[in-house]
Amino acid sequence: MCGIIGYIGKKDIAPILFQGLKRLEYRGYDSAGIATLASGFHIKKDVGKVDEIHQRLNFLDAPGTLGIAHTRWATHGGVTKENAHPHVDCEENIAVVHNGIIENYQELKRNLISLGHKFKSQTDTEVIPHLIEEMMKKGKNFTDATASALKSLEGSYAVLILNKNERKLFAARKGSPLVLGISDSGYFAASDIPAFLEYTKNVVYLHDYDLAVLTDNGIKVFNLMENREVERKVDTVNWDIRQAEKGEFDHFMLKEISEQVDTIQRASQQNKELINHVVEEMKNAHGIFLVGAGSSYHACVAASYIMSKVSKLHVNVVLASEFPYYEHYLTDKTLVIAVSQSGETADVLEAVKSAKAKKSKVISLVNVVGSSLTRTSDVFLNINAGPEICVLSTKTYTSQLALFILLSYALVNKYEEGKKKLTRLWNEIYHLTSATTRTKIKELAEKLRDKEHIFLIGRGLQYATAMEAALKIKEVSYIHAEAFAGGELKHGTIALIEDGTPCIVFVSEENEKEILSNAIEIKSRGGYIIGVSPKNNEIFDFWIKVPESNNENPIVQIIPIQILAYQLAVLRGLDPDHPRNLAKSVTVK
Repeated sequence: MCGIIGYIGKKDIAPILFQGLKRLEYRGYDSAGIATLASGFHIKKDVGKVDEIHQRLNFLDAPGTLGIAHTRWATHGGVTKENAHPHVDCEENIAVVHNGIIENYQELKRNLISLGHKFKSQTDTEVIPHLIEEMMKKGKNFTDATASALKSLEGSYAVLILNKNERKLFAARKGSPLVLGISDSGYFAASDIPAFLEYTKNVVYLHDYDLAVLTDNGIKVFNLMENREVERKVDTVNWDIRQAEKGEFDHFMLKEISEQVDTIQRASQQNKELINHVVEEMKNAHGIFLVGAGSSYHACVAASYIMSKVSKLHVNVVLASEFPYYEHYLTDKTLVIAVSQSGETADVLEAVKSAKAKKSKVISLVNVVGSSLTRTSDVFLNINAGPEICVLSTKTYTSQLALFILLSYALVNKYEEGKKKLTRLWNEIYHLTSATTRTKIKELAEKLRDKEHIFLIGRGLQYATAMEAALKIKEVSYIHAEAFAGGELKHGTIALIEDGTPCIVFVSEENEKEILSNAIEIKSRGGYIIGVSPKNNEIFDFWIKVPESNNENPIVQIIPIQILAYQLAVLRGLDPDHPRNLAKSVTVK
């Protein structure tokens, strides 16, 4: 949530900040702004999309080779120009952009006002430049004043800070993502790598309480807790800038759905020794918890069925936000498997914190190497999906499923069999993401575009798929979609069925008789039945053919509904890449 980018170096700042903001749009925002330094600050900010603000203010004429920029997601204070970042102090010597929440800002603000400071916004962020200003009034230099100000903040932050009298860029983090980029032409700081990926693949992941000072001559990192300079290694990412661009596709969502032909294969290309190590940890654990949020939670639900069937292993599945309430069960023999695309999801990190407090072991499945989750886990597995720009999870969800399937087979010494099963999905996924399939599903989207409610049912693995499918539809089309286990219909839900109510039914050979019986109950009450099934049935009003793939059904059956969700959004005139009120990485609790 929110995005920040900063640069210091030899290149003109304006196009770097403008393109950086564009590449951070997927994080969700309602306003944006930049501040560049060239004989004083040049600040442009307003409410709206980056392109809309650019049309009004022209970001590209901002001068200089040093600056910061921000996309804001409103938390404290409404969506107004005054609340948009950057924020400055009274004398307009300090400029700040900030991602996170300052929990003690009201107390800090009252104290600063009593000292004569004047505030222009209702944000929590604005206390930061005023705090630095106050510290400098007391005789501290810019660096020491910034460190003191940051130490007084409670909550989470990723901040970039400029002083108009010094050619330095300060970058600091606590609980919110921030990564540095190193190139021959300068240094970058951003919420996420795609913001500067076209310039460099060399990155430095900051740790909590790190304060980095970026100058034309290099980077120095100080840790505020350790009160000393620290070394942070330089990593090289294997992402390609083309992965972070739409190319021939109209939207990132459709591009990333199509990429699943490759990402499933990449997810299955794991280090066998590392997989075996994780398997041994799972076998030796006294109690295993799978923890995730949103789509990652649904991947955990599917994994619990697969592991029960393939591995004969019991695992507990808990929403990340609810996991701290289970801490009484945790011991030093408990294993927690945390699942996250970004590795920065606040609820997941809080769950891991609870586990660590009980000395439980933590293994993570994550898409961003160097993220907070990878650093706090004892072991992590990379799902290898590459950058996912669309707010909705598509390719990362199925990559998580692929990795769970691989682990399930490895648990019973069938690693190669599991890998072969995933490899064989290539052809099925190719057809499911083809233009022919997209055209057929568009026919269904035309029928559903004006519906207010869509219900989805499944049993076993298909119930987990129904949950994820419902999330995809409501996230991007804003149609109310709700998933149920087929057997629960008669326990109240069937009262919601009216003439023409759409219901998507997920069918496998394993549960065909039972789930079709549930579908007949709905159809007899006027429901419109959409079958996702390997074979047609007379009760289907619309049939989406998906090949029977047994334990891999959760991967192949979700893909047509990802496409349906996309088509519904487009037909309803919505932006599938940036759904309202949603952000890619939920970094606040």
